[in-house]
Amino acid sequence: MRRASALWEVFVLRFEEAMERYRKRRLTAEEAGELLGMSGRHFRRLLVRYEEEGREGLRDRRLGKPSPRRAPAAELTRMQILYQERYRDFTVKHFHEQLVKRHDYRLSYTVTRLALQGAGLVAPHKRRGGTHRQRRERRPLPGMLLFQDGSTHRWLGALDHDLDLVVTLDDATGAIYSAFLVEEEGTMSSFLGLGETIAAHGLFRSFYTDRGSHYFHTPKAGGKVDKTRLTQVGRALSQLGITHIPAYSPEARGRMERVFGTLQLRLPPELRLAEIATIEAANRYLAEQFVPDYNARFAVPASKEGSAFIAYAGRPLEDVLCVQESRQVGGDNCVVWKGIPLQRHRHHYVKATVRLHEYPDGRLAIFDGPSCLARFTPNGKPIDVPQAA
Repeated sequence: MRRASALWEVFVLRFEEAMERYRKRRLTAEEAGELLGMSGRHFRRLLVRYEEEGREGLRDRRLGKPSPRRAPAAELTRMQILYQERYRDFTVKHFHEQLVKRHDYRLSYTVTRLALQGAGLVAPHKRRGGTHRQRRERRPLPGMLLFQDGSTHRWLGALDHDLDLVVTLDDATGAIYSAFLVEEEGTMSSFLGLGETIAAHGLFRSFYTDRGSHYFHTPKAGGKVDKTRLTQVGRALSQLGITHIPAYSPEARGRMERVFGTLQLRLPPELRLAEIATIEAANRYLAEQFVPDYNARFAVPASKEGSAFIAYAGRPLEDVLCVQESRQVGGDNCVVWKGIPLQRHRHHYVKATVRLHEYPDGRLAIFDGPSCLARFTPNGKPIDVPQAA
């Protein structure tokens, strides 16, 4: 209070000094106003008020009066109640997006953030310290480089355990092409993400992943991958002509880590708000609602026009993106896979070597070269009869 009073006295003295020099024609109104940090027009306005009211005429008449631009108190109260009752686990930015989308809310993000902070409902944002690291430049075209990774987290609060979220996204735009929850990421989840992406967009040039055992064989922990011994994922990528790039440092995976940081803040509260309790329902929500909203909010235009994707043309994609292993047909005309006998009805295949396919949904098939001899359900029941052997 004392400080405000002292500042007021200083301002009055400076105004009176400028006014005296103005009256003696030593200063113009614009020059006098510049000395006081105001326009010449406002100086003349204060001069009239000073002549009519004396020093009291110099006081700011806005003090103690609500601004006509002030946010309505009732709307701020409604917003704070919504936050406390339904959105406590949302970030302020995410909360504001939901208010605009779901609750016919028209106040700005800044007004919302300051009101929540003023009410003690959220803590003020701390500024980042340390040296700024320049981020790697994105590829110029979609389809030049794709990332795939999984993140273990309590994505679905209705379940009492963590799940893995497997995400495939483009480097050029940051757009997510595939995202789904599984109990544990691995070969089949990688195939599923690749299959969804290629079916929707086509073949791409390069695929960047960590060095997990389903992606690469690594003879020595922490060492270089063995590019001569391909995993099932590596074999499929090689057949498709896609270059597989291993990550050798956490920094190299920075873009994926930032994406998962955002997803961990946004996806679990949205699944809770939608009252989703199963993995199947969560994956439908991801495909139909969350991923389109995420891409609209976070994806960026590529730096160049065009696309590096090319249409896929070849054998059925599912017969590339699957586990493939050679097996010898037994004397009983059966091929055994994980303890399940798969019987062929043409006896001349006894002792022959065939190729067995296991698909991400658990179905099985037996091939002789390019010819499919039989298909089976996950439990070994035949599901079709081949036209030719």
